[in-house]
Amino acid sequence: MSNFLQLFEQIATFFLLHSLALTILAFILIFLLKWSSTLLPTAKKNTPPSPPKLPIVGNLHQLGLQAHRSLESLAQRHGPLMLLHFGSVPTLVASSAVLKCEIMKTHELIFANRPKSSMFEKLLYNYKDVSTAPYGEYWRQMKSILVLHVLSNKRVQSFRAVREEETFLLIEKIKQSCSLAHVNLSKVFANLTNDVTCRVALGRKYSAGEGGRRFKELLWEFVELLGALSVGDYIPWLARVSCVNGLDARAEKVAKQFDDFIGVIEEHINGQRGGLENEHQNDFVDALLKIQKENVIIGFLIDRVSLKALILDVFVAGTDTTYTVLEWAMTELLRHPKAMKKVQDEVRGIRGNKKDITEDDLDNMHYLKAVIKEALRFHPPVPLLVPRESTQNVKIQGYDIAAGTQVIINAWAIGRDPASWDEPEEFEPERFLKSSIDFRGHDFQLIPFGAGRRGCPGIPFAMTTIELVLANLLLNFDWTLPGGARGEDLDLTESTGLTIHKKFPLIAVATPYCC
Repeated sequence: MSNFLQLFEQIATFFLLHSLALTILAFILIFLLKWSSTLLPTAKKNTPPSPPKLPIVGNLHQLGLQAHRSLESLAQRHGPLMLLHFGSVPTLVASSAVLKCEIMKTHELIFANRPKSSMFEKLLYNYKDVSTAPYGEYWRQMKSILVLHVLSNKRVQSFRAVREEETFLLIEKIKQSCSLAHVNLSKVFANLTNDVTCRVALGRKYSAGEGGRRFKELLWEFVELLGALSVGDYIPWLARVSCVNGLDARAEKVAKQFDDFIGVIEEHINGQRGGLENEHQNDFVDALLKIQKENVIIGFLIDRVSLKALILDVFVAGTDTTYTVLEWAMTELLRHPKAMKKVQDEVRGIRGNKKDITEDDLDNMHYLKAVIKEALRFHPPVPLLVPRESTQNVKIQGYDIAAGTQVIINAWAIGRDPASWDEPEEFEPERFLKSSIDFRGHDFQLIPFGAGRRGCPGIPFAMTTIELVLANLLLNFDWTLPGGARGEDLDLTESTGLTIHKKFPLIAVATPYCC
């Protein structure tokens, strides 16, 4: 009996040991199979420099409130091309003009796609707009509609009267309020860009009364949410955080309110357009409805949601970014009185005996254009542009970039890169008087509106408005800071979000100019 028990014990021990060995072996095999696809290629691939990262969050904790500044600081330590990890999402950050050229020109098709974003999905009709739609046939058709039928040079020129009328109304309002001593230029610019955009897009203004106030608040909240960080985009199993902290609820509420506002499309269809400032003037909605009715894009049906998405693009690009450029340009002129005097002398010399500056005068204002270019270099309205995503494996500067990598281009850092600019931390409009560098997508040292296929199609409309408004403000008034403050004392604290403007309103004193 004892021999049987010993034999049984030996057999049990044998199977136990071997089972344990098999289990360990199985775990080793599973581990190797799981990680071989990443471990083995990593040894062969040449990936860009990467800052140390934390488990789960990766490098998310290093972004800070001012992501463009945080990423520029990291680039100084790790180089102009970095591979970060935002949670589980590999993210390439480019901070030089050479790298920007490789991404936006040399390998443009590979980087023409947009990464998914829960905020974009909720706020922009599930990627139906041009700015965030996936690269493909739908995007090409929608971009074509926007460029050829909505924001063409001919149509931009057709709204000249609207821009000039709103600008002259602005000047008169400031003249009437000069007795109040202080002018809130941030509010002035916000109202003007809203009024111009509403008139050309929808055929009416929404600046007066409670409705106007609510519309402006809605627009600012909309833009703020576009730049909000949704943790679930980078750490999927934490997606419910946006539900708990109310971010998803806010986005859905704002999206619904904006959708109701853009319901003016129904008024156009039903002919209910009473109260329009220029009933004879076809607005953007009219143009889009005509395209839909005539089906001018063969084989492509434009539904109502796509129409709303296009109008939304016009609003976001035509109001917030335009207002931001005006605000920063005036901020820098107040900080640099010599530059202010030069541009005022130019504007007043060109005006001659006329009462106001019109769009016919703008081509001759070289220093004014240089001031605006320098403001765009120093303060790009969207400092990180809109992210891109690689669609296949590619090499950048000898480094291997995997398909599905999110790409961030730090336009703010490139605008202050000593490799591209002399004395980059100085505001010097004169640098553009001796240079042909422009912001329309051909010179990669200065691309505040993107470039190539994904470049902003609304540049001509925005820049004409900016030049006209700035020229007339500098023509009609001398500007100083309240209380005799000096330019160097002006607070330059930035806001947070997708678009970066001044955190605190720009307040100035306007003294009417008597020629």
